[in-house]
Amino acid sequence: MPKEKDYYKILGVGKNASKEEIKAAYKKLAKQHHPDVNKSPDAAEKFKEINEAASVLGDDSKRAQYDQFGAAGEQFQHGGFSGFDFSDFMSDIGGFGMDFDSIFENFFGGGGRARRRQRGSDLRYDLEIELEDAAFGASKTINVPRLEKCEKCNGTGAESKSDIATCPDCNGRGVTTRTQRTPFGLFSTTATCRKCHGQGRYIKNECPECNGKGVVRKTRKIEIKIPQGAVDGTNLRVQGSGEAGETGMPAGDLYIVIHVKPHKIFERNHNDVYVKIPLPFAVAALGGEIEVPTLKGNASLKIPAGTQSSTVFRMRGLGIPDLHSHHKGDEHVEVYIAVPFILPFLKN
Repeated sequence: MPKEKDYYKILGVGKNASKEEIKAAYKKLAKQHHPDVNKSPDAAEKFKEINEAASVLGDDSKRAQYDQFGAAGEQFQHGGFSGFDFSDFMSDIGGFGMDFDSIFENFFGGGGRARRRQRGSDLRYDLEIELEDAAFGASKTINVPRLEKCEKCNGTGAESKSDIATCPDCNGRGVTTRTQRTPFGLFSTTATCRKCHGQGRYIKNECPECNGKGVVRKTRKIEIKIPQGAVDGTNLRVQGSGEAGETGMPAGDLYIVIHVKPHKIFERNHNDVYVKIPLPFAVAALGGEIEVPTLKGNASLKIPAGTQSSTVFRMRGLGIPDLHSHHKGDEHVEVYIAVPFILPFLKN
């Protein structure tokens, strides 16, 4: 009876090793024992053994089966690399330029699965708004070019339902499998079906509206609600307003990125706004009231007698609401004294 293989010992890792640790051990040993580098008589067999261990421990289901039953079962003999595409691997044996990262990733099942249908792509739209829009909120209508589901074929890409047929090459599985005899033994090669591209079906007659794609490009008007307190860089998500997904899959999302334009009068600092205005000399000296601009229009501001230039007055609650708490900031008014221009006395 042949001695049972210890895949953990072959790779030099513990039974609790993570996938990253297994991957690192595999890369190190595979490069060390590659037949083009290692000329030992047993290099090829050792190289095969390393790959076999990685193909089992790198796959969750195979690893669980191995941990429970060991390597004596048929599932780990001859066809033990099932699911791993060795066609590219074997062609690289003649040269030491193989991508071990790519090979190891295929041990996880990435090389022989039918392509999954994809949800639609997310879209980004950059929107410029005024400071007043950020302060009080606003509704904006934007035009978004995007891929939408073809209405003529309802996204199937076929001229009619009868034009959708099961792929004869893969019998609807989306993958094709072939067995290949190599210097390392008999291996199964599983790859995405070329005829249906992993869909498991193909279209006899394509929809003339979308040319079989199932989607068409259109520009759609979408209304956006700007929240009070929006800041530069605020992201708004409009669910389902991105591009159409493949048949039966949801559309992507639309992400609005807010950009607040610089204001002609006000400067913003978080939720507070700042403004500089001239103050008549007489009002500064004797006191009085002046009108100052605010985001909502003009307001009255009391000026005490003897006010100096660069004095800052705070007007509570006339700033911008906080985006999350809606607590309003303040307006800060800095005054500078406008000295009256006096003509010099002209002599005759």
